[in-house]
Amino acid sequence: MIEPVSPAEEPSAAVPVVRAVNLVKIYQTGGLPVPAVRGVDLRVEPGEFVAVMGPSGSGKSTLVHMLGGLDTRTSGEIWVDGERADTLTESGWAILRRRKIGFVFQFFNLVANMTVADNVELPALLGGSSPRHARERREYLLGELGLSGKADASPAQLSGGEQQRVALARALANQPRLLLADEPTGNLDSRNTRDVLRLLGEVHRQGQTIVMVTHDARVAALADRLITLLDGEIADDGAIASPRRPKPDPDHGPGKVIELRG
Repeated sequence: MIEPVSPAEEPSAAVPVVRAVNLVKIYQTGGLPVPAVRGVDLRVEPGEFVAVMGPSGSGKSTLVHMLGGLDTRTSGEIWVDGERADTLTESGWAILRRRKIGFVFQFFNLVANMTVADNVELPALLGGSSPRHARERREYLLGELGLSGKADASPAQLSGGEQQRVALARALANQPRLLLADEPTGNLDSRNTRDVLRLLGEVHRQGQTIVMVTHDARVAALADRLITLLDGEIADDGAIASPRRPKPDPDHGPGKVIELRG
């Protein structure tokens, strides 16, 4: 069962897209406990773009993977869109991800023996969309990302930047409430990095909530909030000064029209 948020817990504020309460992760290495995340409290509101930075081994990827159910927590609570998630079974997490969470990884993680079209359609089909709707969503996303001509190609036939754009299309196929990105530009050259960041910026301006791990301050500058982790704890959490953006139009959110051509 997914536990709904109670009115007592959220008395007046909007329900956050993701919330962590005293989140802890301890690995066992050679029989010794190795803390990776130490009592993190985090709240991400609808439409926020949060960048997570910190030195290697600070717990950045572990935190984001726990928020999406790819890694189990040792203790603490995780709430996704008002639903208690940390107590879910593996299959329960899989269902929640299909419904509400998209992932973009550093190494793309595309299915090598499937075409670009199938890689993008698969999440929508697994999420219960009809084949027609999944195809229309795929055609729309690949068109907006400048990849319509690559639909029948295999991932091996694409450049790194093209693969990452396919991975972004796949992550958006289910119109997720939350997009989690773990070093999405870590393996890209400067030109492809700019392309992927432009796309992330566009979907964010249309209302997409994003939590992104990065080691690059230039990449983090795209976000409107920066969290710095140190030794598994939040050392700093603050807004990034940037030009004011228009408020998202509810009729043109990330599941509606995104203008990505430029």
